[in-house]
Amino acid sequence: MSKDVLVASPDDTIEKAATLMAQVNCGALPVGENDRLVDIITDRDITLRAVAKGNPPDRCTVREVMSASIKYVFDFVNTAAAAERMSQQQVRRLAVLNRHKHLVGGCLVGRPCRETERPGRDRASGNFKTERHRRVADL
Repeated sequence: MSKDVLVASPDDTIEKAATLMAQVNCGALPVGENDRLVDIITDRDITLRAVAKGNPPDRCTVREVMSASIKYVFDFVNTAAAAERMSQQQVRRLAVLNRHKHLVGGCLVGRPCRETERPGRDRASGNFKTERHRRVADL
């Protein structure tokens, strides 16, 4: 999980949002307003809902094209549960929020459990185990 997150404003132009995405080499930005996460904007949103329709990037706002609803996971949820939620909701990105629903981390892309699966032997039993139960905030 990335803790250095750039957040777009709903009133930003999509040109500014695309520039921010290019700066950090990502395809999505959380959208925040009044210290609250309100939505997410993706490169796909910009392409299909603005550029393909001829909306000028320097005048079209994030609010006009951002996704319909944001999908998120709390920072105390383990990575296996986050991966399951991504699979069930058929999304590649989840924002990471704390218990107060404030954004605390970047969006997860792909399969978060892949990064944390570390096979090893349990010292007590000698059986092989996989560390899958790390919290999202530990990534």
